[in-house]
Amino acid sequence: MQYTSFYLSRIVNSQIFSKDYQIIGKLKDLAVATDSRNPKVVAAKIATRDGIKFIKWDQITINKKDGKYHLLCRQLKEESTDNLLLLSSQLLDRQIIDINGRKVVRVNDIRLVSLTSGLFVIAVDIGTEGLLRRLGVAKPLSMLGFKMSSKLILWNDVEPVLAGDEKLVLTKTYNKLSTLHPSDLADIIEDFDTKTGMIIFSKLDNARSADVLEEMEEETQLKVLASLSTEKAADILEEMPADEVADILDGLRKEKAEELLNNMEKEASDDVRELMEYDEKLIGSLMSNEFVVYKSDESVDAVIKSLREQKPEESLISYIYVVNHKNILIGKVSLRDLVISEPTITLKNIMHKDFIFMYDTDEINELIKMVSKYNLFAIPIVDKDMYLVGNVVINDVIHELLKN
Repeated sequence: MQYTSFYLSRIVNSQIFSKDYQIIGKLKDLAVATDSRNPKVVAAKIATRDGIKFIKWDQITINKKDGKYHLLCRQLKEESTDNLLLLSSQLLDRQIIDINGRKVVRVNDIRLVSLTSGLFVIAVDIGTEGLLRRLGVAKPLSMLGFKMSSKLILWNDVEPVLAGDEKLVLTKTYNKLSTLHPSDLADIIEDFDTKTGMIIFSKLDNARSADVLEEMEEETQLKVLASLSTEKAADILEEMPADEVADILDGLRKEKAEELLNNMEKEASDDVRELMEYDEKLIGSLMSNEFVVYKSDESVDAVIKSLREQKPEESLISYIYVVNHKNILIGKVSLRDLVISEPTITLKNIMHKDFIFMYDTDEINELIKMVSKYNLFAIPIVDKDMYLVGNVVINDVIHELLKN
């Protein structure tokens, strides 16, 4: 099969001739249908003396002579542009997400291939060469010895998504996008304007949205919540740790925070309200109410089976906290000790009774000193009666240090 491959910038603004070589006009854009693996060019946007016309592409042929492309139009059969993507006006200079590079990049040119079955888009050029090519200086600079980067992303890795009057273009699919680490996805969303970022954010399920929201800068978090309905925002907040929700709501107006809390499930909102009562300098405002705790008479085998069922987050099982029948904290067990112990032995026989803990009314500065001094991955937080009320993991401490 014979084919010709070229860039969009090489043919845009080229003159189009009739079959008797009379000038019809200039090519301004190409319209493609995106319902196939590689978008097929359906129409040419042509500026004629009688105005703009969209001509069926199957009436046009491309020839290359003396390094220039010549376009010949057999008949001026017009084509509807409904549901078509205009390459030049709606894709060039638009931002896309480079999944592999985990960053937002810009489309500088578009690679096309002409086959016997039609003209197709095969890739987008996000490199410097693509931009210089459009400016008409790529070849002169290359002849002078300048090296320019050319980077193509295959169209198979690009998905156009309608977004009102604009078209947001994402590499890969939303399913692939959702496999990125929440921190990478948060950075990508923050790189876009608020409207575009919300389009991406809105495609995520509630659990994934919660993970991403947690990784965003505070200013972006507030913008995202302001863009969501109260019900949707409340559903997402319910998926987040109570301490993270408390931090976010502290940045909102009291009336807005209360509105969101009232729309959350009562158990979740009660946990958040409890944390919000603490002064921001106290450990209680930083701690999470998520931790792994068992009664002292539980067997090792029972605890391991329970952990398999619960599947707690990795950060939560550095230590397993042990309480007595009155729910007072009396010890802790490392995951290592749990795994190597006999299945029938109880936690009270392997727990460490001499352990470090802190009170919810202690200051955060003291917590930071304690974690640093003893190289702790997590530390249990108790109230004045030694009831286990919270947990602080090393990530929370690092986040607090980064804020200051």
